Amino acid sequence: MNFSTILKPLIIILFFVALCMFFPILVALYYDEPAALKSFFSVMVSVATVCAVIFYFLKNLPIYRIAVRESFVLVALCWVSISFVSALPFYISGAIPSFSEAFFETVSGFSTTGATILTNIEALPKSMLFWRSLTHWLGGMGIIVLAVAVLPLLGVGGLQLLKAEAPGPTVDKISPRISETAKTLWGIYIGLTVVEAMLLNFAGMSYFDAFNHAFATIATGGFSPKNASVGAYNSPFIEWIVIVFMILAGMSFTLHYKIITGRARQIFKSTELRVYLAVIVTGTIIVAHSLLYHKLYSFHGAVRQAMFQVVSILTTTGFATADYKQWPPFAQYIIFLLMFSGACSGSTSGGVKLIRIITLMKLAINELKYLVHPKAIMTIFIDGNVVKKDMIYSISAFVFLYAVCVLTTACLCAASGVGILTSFTAALSTVGNIGPGFGRIGPVENYHFFKDWVKWVFSVGMIIGRLEVFTVMVIFTRAFWKK
Repeated sequence: MNFSTILKPLIIILFFVALCMFFPILVALYYDEPAALKSFFSVMVSVATVCAVIFYFLKNLPIYRIAVRESFVLVALCWVSISFVSALPFYISGAIPSFSEAFFETVSGFSTTGATILTNIEALPKSMLFWRSLTHWLGGMGIIVLAVAVLPLLGVGGLQLLKAEAPGPTVDKISPRISETAKTLWGIYIGLTVVEAMLLNFAGMSYFDAFNHAFATIATGGFSPKNASVGAYNSPFIEWIVIVFMILAGMSFTLHYKIITGRARQIFKSTELRVYLAVIVTGTIIVAHSLLYHKLYSFHGAVRQAMFQVVSILTTTGFATADYKQWPPFAQYIIFLLMFSGACSGSTSGGVKLIRIITLMKLAINELKYLVHPKAIMTIFIDGNVVKKDMIYSISAFVFLYAVCVLTTACLCAASGVGILTSFTAALSTVGNIGPGFGRIGPVENYHFFKDWVKWVFSVGMIIGRLEVFTVMVIFTRAFWKK
């Protein structure tokens, strides 16, 4: 393990995070928030200075290409370090007096979970709300992916780093050069964010609210500067805009690239995309029918509310326009089932991802066929390509470890005295980076009531879920540290 190889990129990324605090500083100046301004400025200068000094002393150390083991350690350290540093302005300013809660809120931001401990979101200074949303946006595509576009300039290879951090089980290289791939992904990401923000502003949001919600939507995070989330605006136009962009954010960014390069027809060859859209349509129809049957909304209202919550939970965004805990049990059950899924691989969403579920379903069907035809050779195809056995083993192991993480987190939460339903859905929501759940953590409630040590457990769960389980858990195996 070459720790000098890890330290340099880590310092660069922390330096970048410190520089990002310049944006909430501008917001604090605009809205005249001296306490917030002081906290952001002090943290930015302190962290940037320390990083610059450390990098100066490391500049003569030889640079090695990042190998597999180093990439796993670096990514895990990055997410812990950036969350720690980014929590400091909340804590120092007094906006969030408890560091445990400040760290939880920041991890929730960078992991795009959207779970919050805030009981009155609108009471926070606007610069703090902006920083809270910006952590979403930075974490959505991944600070590591952004760094991959810069690290090659320093002689540090980025392919292993991108594979270790990028959302989804696979990373498709859009360009032969991995740095170009990262730049292209970020270009698409920024473009979608700006377009949504402009549309939300046109629909009636202020620029501040529009960009905050755009950050959260494209990152599939769910942080809103309003206590009532998107429902605070009571605007069908705004809700439909958010629905469309949540759906887009739940798609693989490789598909977005094909669309902008004139290959839109190719995207419908994707099995995962077809299943993704089918789940949205089916879930919306079922939930809307349940709402109409119980006469809770008009036809348009039922369809809009159903689709918003189905898409919000499926993409793990976590926005809310209604309290689905007050809906009929069958509608709640559909929402609950969607918490186990997640959207497409290569997107910013959390969860298991649909491609893994599709693969395991095909595996199960093949096993049933094998019982009838034991001498047959069964092969799994996805998008016309054969899925290799090592990939099937990897997916099976992932789902098992994911379930273990959820159950372990739920067990620890229950040990604190919290009810079973709340404990299980809180675990599922944090590890799956979803945000809301059931019980005491519904769409209009928060995580403030949990004990501090449980919030630390949830923070670990959010990081594990964001980094797709393997990246973190492999570090704790004996084989990882053997030469």
